[in-house]
Amino acid sequence: MSLSLRLLARRAVLALAPFLWAAAPAVAQSVPARPAPASPVPAGPWSVVAAEPARAALPPAPLERGLVWALYGVVGLVLVYTVRHYGFTLNRLFGHQRHPYAALDTLDWPAITVVIPCHNEEQVVGTGIEALLRADYPADRLTLIPLNDRSSDGTREIIDAYAARYPGRIHPFHRTGGKPGKAAALGEVMAGITTDVVLVFDADYVPGRDLLKQLAAPFCDPEVGAVMGRVVPMNTGSNLLTRLLEMERTGGYQVDQQARMNLRLVPQYGGTVGGIRRSALNAVGGWADDSLTEDTEATCRLLAGGWKVAYANRSECYEEVPETWPVRIRQIRRWARGHTAAALRHTFHVAGSRHLSARERIDGLLLLGVYAMSPVLLAGWILAAVLFYMGIVPIHGALAILAVASYNTVGNFAVFFEIATGARLDGHYRRIRLLPLNLLGFIVSLVATSRAVLTELWPIRGELVWDKTERFRRPTARPEVALARPTL
Repeated sequence: MSLSLRLLARRAVLALAPFLWAAAPAVAQSVPARPAPASPVPAGPWSVVAAEPARAALPPAPLERGLVWALYGVVGLVLVYTVRHYGFTLNRLFGHQRHPYAALDTLDWPAITVVIPCHNEEQVVGTGIEALLRADYPADRLTLIPLNDRSSDGTREIIDAYAARYPGRIHPFHRTGGKPGKAAALGEVMAGITTDVVLVFDADYVPGRDLLKQLAAPFCDPEVGAVMGRVVPMNTGSNLLTRLLEMERTGGYQVDQQARMNLRLVPQYGGTVGGIRRSALNAVGGWADDSLTEDTEATCRLLAGGWKVAYANRSECYEEVPETWPVRIRQIRRWARGHTAAALRHTFHVAGSRHLSARERIDGLLLLGVYAMSPVLLAGWILAAVLFYMGIVPIHGALAILAVASYNTVGNFAVFFEIATGARLDGHYRRIRLLPLNLLGFIVSLVATSRAVLTELWPIRGELVWDKTERFRRPTARPEVALARPTL
């Protein structure tokens, strides 16, 4: 053999050595052991040994088998969600797009009530009220109710000033006591509302001029119990976090929600920009006042009760997303706890509902389990590492570890694929360059939601605390200056 061939062979052996070393335990389990030495028989300078029968490899212990099968379960779940994300994305790119209510612009518009929940919202509440006063909707069929929920800042004074400026159009509801939380406040104010269609906007949301008609139109369908509009951040340019959250919102609404609408699955009602049929909500038990996510609770109750939830992707409302990581973490932890509580309450109701088709039930269950996948994924990583360092790497174990590793490098990008697709559909091609940085947000969300889910699952839980999302917008003028504008 020439010198160059010898060098090439040596380099190949050195390159393969780590992989051969890692595979040694698996090989050791599958290859019979060499005969062990017996009593030596002297024969000159050498010793001759007699061979013992080879020992059969011991089967894996019950604990080891349990860990491997647990890893199988994790891999199966994450692959189901991977397929789900890719399916939604491909549908948005190549499937039929359903906007069944978008063309309804000349109707006998129903009387509606718009509720604006507020808790210490002096920085933003005026902007939302002014936007609603400018909305294109018959004034004699529109009632605005700013819901002041135990505010300790100047929210009450601002609301009362607007009510004095527009008598008959704005009817404040001031709540000074009672159970804390948005759901409890909505339950109280709903008791005095007479219209069947009720729209709900968070105080920091700024609706467009045509939004009220777009959200009211789906209620001409008697099967629709709730409708959800699209959320678009307005402070995208503040910093890197707001840019990442804008991309996340794009993937969630432009792709995920619209794909579920296209496929006749289960769009989710959101209590930040949406509408609900009061008679339908009352028929399924009203608002759950002990929930951190009253919108998820309402979605589950309506679905189990036979009502449909519609999504209007072209009905855009503009929000303020968190601008600091601590605020973002508190927000997503509240969402995760409330969503997990709703899953614990309603999983069997959704799975056994005779009003839902098989695919609607499956999608509803996957929707309820979306936050629980964070601790499941972390458990998969831990199981893979434990099995590896225990030396349990037979073929099936190696495949399981490979599957988890493949999901980490490819499957997670199913979500990123949704985000990139949403940016493309919106025409924001340059924002796709930020896509790799979403991995940072993914890791933060993974840890925060895992902690929140495990807290909710813990048998001993403390009192629910509503963590209000901090606002970063500053009012452009004092209320009395803003109210000096001409009457609309």
